[in-house]
Amino acid sequence: MKRYVLGICGASGGVYALRALRLLASCELETHVVVSAEGERVLFAETGVDIGEFIAAFDETARSHVIRHAHNNFFASISSGSFRTDGMLVLPCTLSAIGSIANGTGGDLLRRAADVHIKERRPLVLVPRETPLSVIHLRNMLTLAQAGAVILPACPGFYGKPKTIDDLVDFVVGRALTALGVDCDLAPEWDGK
Repeated sequence: MKRYVLGICGASGGVYALRALRLLASCELETHVVVSAEGERVLFAETGVDIGEFIAAFDETARSHVIRHAHNNFFASISSGSFRTDGMLVLPCTLSAIGSIANGTGGDLLRRAADVHIKERRPLVLVPRETPLSVIHLRNMLTLAQAGAVILPACPGFYGKPKTIDDLVDFVVGRALTALGVDCDLAPEWDGK
């Protein structure tokens, strides 16, 4: 069974994370979830969703594939390179987290797990949602891209003629999961027409 890490930071856009988590769990992929302290607060403020209750509401099969880790638990499996994963997605990703990850300064389990993915040369997809970007943010993103991470800003496409907010969310989540190597059919492919 494939094994992924989903990190949720405190940037706006928790709706993306909820959609990605539901999809990963329903695809029966082992999904390790770590939510920063700020991520929990922003997620609840934007969506009214408590991440623990959200996971508990999954059906038994989906719920059995989700392992949640406390943001301050540095003894968690995902803090070690010896714990093999198929990749990590940070969605949404704050620019502060990007800076910490780019500079290897850690801070919490989410940032440590991302650092592990870089050092082990495993797929790492970061989805920043904040804008505008300063030169500092762009340099940090360049550093991460040069280290092998995929920087995938939450920028939905409109060629699929989205009709709802869910369509826009699915576009971004579909692109992020595809970049991670997860087969999903959320984002429409460009057919040249």
